Amino acid sequence: MIERTPSTTGSTEAPPAHERPPAKTRYALPPLPPEGPKSKWRFLGWAILLGLALGAYLNWGKITPLFSAPAPAPAGKGGKKGGRGGGGNAPVVATRARRGNIDVVVTALGSVTPIYTTVLQSRVVGELMSISYKEGDLVNKGDVLMEIDPRPYQVQLEQAEGQLAKDQAALDNARVDLKRYQTLLDQNAIPEQQVATQKALVDQDAGIVKTDQGQIDSAKLNLQYCKIIAPITGRLGLRLVDPGNIIQTTTNLVVITQIDPISVIFPLPEDNLPPIYKKMRAGQQLPVEAWDHSNTQKLAAGKLVTIDNQIDQSTGTVRMRADFDNKDHELFPNQFVNVRVLQQVKTGVVLLDNAAIQRSGNNVYVFLVKPDSTVTVRDIQIGTIEGNYTEITSGLQPGDEVVMTGVDKLQEGMKVSAQVQGDKPANGGGRKGGAKGGGARQ
Repeated sequence: MIERTPSTTGSTEAPPAHERPPAKTRYALPPLPPEGPKSKWRFLGWAILLGLALGAYLNWGKITPLFSAPAPAPAGKGGKKGGRGGGGNAPVVATRARRGNIDVVVTALGSVTPIYTTVLQSRVVGELMSISYKEGDLVNKGDVLMEIDPRPYQVQLEQAEGQLAKDQAALDNARVDLKRYQTLLDQNAIPEQQVATQKALVDQDAGIVKTDQGQIDSAKLNLQYCKIIAPITGRLGLRLVDPGNIIQTTTNLVVITQIDPISVIFPLPEDNLPPIYKKMRAGQQLPVEAWDHSNTQKLAAGKLVTIDNQIDQSTGTVRMRADFDNKDHELFPNQFVNVRVLQQVKTGVVLLDNAAIQRSGNNVYVFLVKPDSTVTVRDIQIGTIEGNYTEITSGLQPGDEVVMTGVDKLQEGMKVSAQVQGDKPANGGGRKGGAKGGGARQ
């Protein structure tokens, strides 16, 4: 270690306490170098970084083109000859507005209701002997379904016939006596009162004979009632009684519902009543269609036959009935179906596919493809909507091309490459054109 001796020259100021060697120690460490201003260097570093960031921000527009892909060259006249598929044009699928016919259809939820429903009951009391049908069978009017024990009524018939024979003999005898008394009266052999009494007896016996004949007819009728006959043509329900049961006149035997034809009862708002009622009074038959609950399959086609005689004030609707030829048995009693009533057919109107119509709040518009392959927003007014088509009352003309798919990336004036879906003449399509669920007619 190097021995350091205190110097007598220079500053007389004493060193700091931490640099002082111990009083009894002869050797000491060399003094530490003075600390520099750290805050000064930190400020300088932050200033440099801030300057670099500011410079990069101000020159970003000049730096970006060096790393971005070159923009496509604008299509010139040669691009038009190449078709709408030129580079840079947004690909879209378009459709054309066309002129055609569309149905004004009123829809409602209806319930399939049989025109006739019969609950069979017996007219005589007795034991059920046999059942000659199966549950769910289709039966015709006049078919024998069940038979009740006829023997008690056969006995009643025989008794009535016997009583009739007895009373008939008494009547014949009274008539013979009356004839004799009339002969004796002509000879003044008997009093006239005796003839009148005999004549009254004949009339009395004739009344008894007539009563006996009524008893016979009643017994014969009861014998007929022992056979339960189908009063209408329809489908049988589940059996309600079994053979061996004692049938009363209040016992329900089976239910028959007519299913061909069948009807559908449905309510319509009272606002739709005037045009429909006017056409029915004029003798027109309004077509009615019954569709399934999902509105994807037509079950049957029929016609409107009657309107109820009053409006339901609680709902503001009026009930109507439509009849259907249910030969395929697609309609089932008490089934709920969607009903479509053809109220009117609009002819020669401008039609457009529903997929091409855009909505924003209360505004209805389309993207119209102009002849230079650019698109423009066109406000339109719509009318009747039926199936896949909508009536355009203003804003479009037949033959106008309208973007149907790909509108989410379109802007005003943008060039597009439009491919017309099912490119057909303007008068094509409609129902006969095979549009799925189409309401437009040609």
